[in-house]
Amino acid sequence: MFPPGRRLAGALVILATSGCALLGPAGIATAQPLPDKPSHTQPRPAPNAPCTVPLAPPPPIDASERPQPGEAPPTPLPMPDRPVGGPRMAECGLVLPPGAPPVPPGETTASWVLADLNSGAVLAARNPHARERPASLLKVLTALVALRRLDLDTVVEGTAEDANMDGSRVGVNPGGRYTVRQLLTGLVMNSGNDAANALARELGGVPATLRAMSETAAEIGALDTRPASPSGLDAAGMSTSAYDLAAIYRVVHRDPTFAEVSRTRLFDWPGAAGRPGYKISNDNHLLGWYQGAIGGKTGFTDDARHTLIVAAERGGRRLVAVLMRGEQRPVTMDAQAARLLDYGFGLPATTAPVGTLVDHRPPTDAEVAAAAHSPATSPPAPAETKVENRIAGLAVIGAGVILGVLASVLVARRRPRPGGRHTASRPETPAEP
Repeated sequence: MFPPGRRLAGALVILATSGCALLGPAGIATAQPLPDKPSHTQPRPAPNAPCTVPLAPPPPIDASERPQPGEAPPTPLPMPDRPVGGPRMAECGLVLPPGAPPVPPGETTASWVLADLNSGAVLAARNPHARERPASLLKVLTALVALRRLDLDTVVEGTAEDANMDGSRVGVNPGGRYTVRQLLTGLVMNSGNDAANALARELGGVPATLRAMSETAAEIGALDTRPASPSGLDAAGMSTSAYDLAAIYRVVHRDPTFAEVSRTRLFDWPGAAGRPGYKISNDNHLLGWYQGAIGGKTGFTDDARHTLIVAAERGGRRLVAVLMRGEQRPVTMDAQAARLLDYGFGLPATTAPVGTLVDHRPPTDAEVAAAAHSPATSPPAPAETKVENRIAGLAVIGAGVILGVLASVLVARRRPRPGGRHTASRPETPAEP
């Protein structure tokens, strides 16, 4: 055992050196590194059944997606390194929380997603990332781009091209004058392909609009989505997924204008060329009878079949259900969607989600690896540097004072007094020259 004085000295040395070590090489206090947290880039688990997530929609049944002469058919979008929204979003078939009750009978859609609009939690799904055709559900992405890039009060003049668009039309006529707000209303409520064309023209034309839609989808993290027409009409290369549309709808529904239009049941559409205006109604029938309905979107083409988005709120919970490639039997699509919403509201609020709706693009494997090997964060601002240097100086001075006192104590303890005894209380006498 060491004498008491040397034990005290050793403790002071340890304290001084430990304090300097904790301050780090720059003299700044630093936390010890924490173990790596699990990330969303964990290896993809095996699917819950022998199956493969479709990279592209089924073959078309008509000529709507035939490429132009001399053009090659578009290749499917690449599959992300990791399933967007979590590992279970890569599964095929039903994706349910552990111990959850079975989904309601009568559901016929090829894929669907049921999620919480507030938190983004995916409560249940079927083939969430299967690539499908959106039909008019793609108009929610068109609306998002228009809301972000256009002034709602801008007036757009209708053209013959608008009036001659295929499919559903709200009544954009040549010579008519419509605000962007009115066109958005006709786009969302009445699924007007003519309104989609007019908005695309105001956005710089169809090619520019499709680029903006693709960029917006990628920014959100909707990596299954490739728009091929602003209206959702089938065209070569078109694809999306129930997961992507749920994520896009969650983002666009944050916009107060879209949220208001989405739940509006009747709207006065302006007349044109001497013809009177008229009322248009919302294609989302759940607004008329489902408790708490707050919006949605309908869609149909021969190749996409029936598609549907519905949203509702009860007791502070807001849920969205997206149904892709469905049929109106054995019960209607509206009834199927209502049953899914009922199923979601029936799950306890504490139910563990099976995935998450993202609102930004997740990093790729290459980006994650690059970030792991990148240098430390950028240098601090000058003011922060001055403060850090001041702290470093004080730390060095403090350590020096401690070591000086320690040295004095040791010397005093070792100097002999008359009678051969040592004392730590007597002041040290300067040595003779």
